[in-house]
Amino acid sequence: MSTWPADLPGVVALPGGRFVRGRGLRDGTPPDGAAPELGLYLTAKPHFEAGWESRWVRWPDFRLPATPTDAIAALRDVYERSAETRVEIACGGGRGRTGTAMALLARLAGVPADGAVAWVRAHYRSGAVETPWQRRFVRLADLDR
Repeated sequence: MSTWPADLPGVVALPGGRFVRGRGLRDGTPPDGAAPELGLYLTAKPHFEAGWESRWVRWPDFRLPATPTDAIAALRDVYERSAETRVEIACGGGRGRTGTAMALLARLAGVPADGAVAWVRAHYRSGAVETPWQRRFVRLADLDR
């Protein structure tokens, strides 16, 4: 079992004790010793060849996932695996799409839908979940599929 240290930048402790790291891909590759075991990348197209297991979800900047059901399935997988695996979620800047995904993970961890955006802004980044449609997606997404 391998999880993130709680003091690493971008690491969020979800309710229940699972740790997930959010970051921006524009910040470059993680430093030595800070690589994930699994990365979920939310971009319009793949940007790089990861040196670890990775999954790419087509999700244009400032928008919603091209296929919401695929994004939710990927987030459910990331949530389950985060119990024993160093998981990171990233988009270009680490704020809008990553924040939206982190808010959905918070919902999977038990945070009420109406409070998930506020929760992620308090625990991950204050500017997370940038657009009204991202906030709506967090509130209304059917996570039971």
